[in-house]
Amino acid sequence: MGEQGLVSAVANAEERAFEAGLRPHTLSEFVGQGKVREQLTIMLEGAQARGTPPDHVLLSGPPGLGKTSLAMIMAEELGVPLRMTSGPAIERAGDLVAILTALSPGEVLFLDEIHRIARPAEELLYSAMEDFRVDVILGKGPGATAIPLALAPFTLVGATTRSGLLTGPLRDRFGFTAHLDFYRPDELTQVLTRSAGLLGVRLTPEGADEVSGRSRGTPRIANRLLRRVRDYAEVRADGTVTREVAAAALRVYDVDGLGLDRLDRAVLEALVTRFGGGPVGLSTLAVSVGEETETVEDVAEPFLLRAGLLIRTARGRVATPAAFEHLGVEPVSDPLGRSQTALFPDAG
Repeated sequence: MGEQGLVSAVANAEERAFEAGLRPHTLSEFVGQGKVREQLTIMLEGAQARGTPPDHVLLSGPPGLGKTSLAMIMAEELGVPLRMTSGPAIERAGDLVAILTALSPGEVLFLDEIHRIARPAEELLYSAMEDFRVDVILGKGPGATAIPLALAPFTLVGATTRSGLLTGPLRDRFGFTAHLDFYRPDELTQVLTRSAGLLGVRLTPEGADEVSGRSRGTPRIANRLLRRVRDYAEVRADGTVTREVAAAALRVYDVDGLGLDRLDRAVLEALVTRFGGGPVGLSTLAVSVGEETETVEDVAEPFLLRAGLLIRTARGRVATPAAFEHLGVEPVSDPLGRSQTALFPDAG
């Protein structure tokens, strides 16, 4: 994984396989998201007491916060199988029919990136979620025949990183919706302590605090940084991850104290040093750092905005005083340009 990917919340197939060994198996083991955990616990216990599948669940939030883990935990708590797929993998209605008709009673179906499901399949999903039934169309034109197929009762767990792209009819068919928030540093410290125990890493509390502070509020990033810090500790130190060892390791990997990587700092430095804090257009900013516009907008800007280092205005991107402070540069008095000379000064 390259430098830019070290603090990316998106995981590749290899990393997902590694994460499988670190995932919690029960809601009591799951760290963070306290309100969501409590609500899910009540819902699952109620469904088990009634002997019926729980309502369909929609989990939204940025990648790396635990949506897949919660789906796995639900199946584990209910004692039923889990079937996993994703929206982009379902290109036709027939693909969804094949999955739904193969579900066993009570099974949990996890549909990742549900907002990217094909529209014909989404419309078929409506009746499946409401009535546990799908209509298969045989033939074309006036002679087409709809054959209803009964489905075993199941629970759909949909996950999305962009809930605004979900259609209203699909969103309304979920009985329980929850948004996962970014983690606090103390919660990430708990995640790191648990992962270190599973990986056999000697991690001091101060070392965990150092890594958690650079993890962008995301457990996936925290676990990824822990692996890199572990390597450094074993090669350059005595194998124990202390605060000093963690800081030295993350300097090697270009992850600073706020969790900014090379691209993040390049964008900030260009905005602050070349353009005086802005405002500056996105395309101009992207050219100045040698990146595509989409890369700056989709990769760097989200965290810079959340960290309060950059703001978007109608006139372009503007660095905040916190950005100047982080880079050790004296802030300009008015980066928004509100103190410009009046076009029509008073005559008197």
